[in-house]
Amino acid sequence: MGFFTNPARDEQGNELRRRRTDQIPFSIIASDMTVIGDLETEGVVRVEGRVRGTVRVGGQVLVAAGAVIEGDLHTQEAVVAGQVSGTIVARERVELQATAVVAGDIHTPRIAVVEGAKVSGEVKMDAGGAPASQDSHKS
Repeated sequence: MGFFTNPARDEQGNELRRRRTDQIPFSIIASDMTVIGDLETEGVVRVEGRVRGTVRVGGQVLVAAGAVIEGDLHTQEAVVAGQVSGTIVARERVELQATAVVAGDIHTPRIAVVEGAKVSGEVKMDAGGAPASQDSHKS
């Protein structure tokens, strides 16, 4: 059928540039996978399994329902539906979905919490996210 091989084109027949999300590296930690050690990338990470270690992501971290991160999370944006046991430091925003369970502090300038989410720790909101001493990985 060629669905994946034909590039999108505008009215003049020129090939359209990829959307921004297509240009950002995207990684998945599958539901049957456990990562032991630190994880670092500039792109986007979707965690469906388990990570034991510090997670540093330049773009966005998506923690799926049922996923577990045992360690600190440093990112631009975090969307959490699973469990995080550690400090979350987000330079832009954190979203806690109804199934989220966070055991640790959250440092972010913006936060959205859906009814049902659980946080056992302090939520610290300021314009800079977190103090520079706690988040040395800035993009």
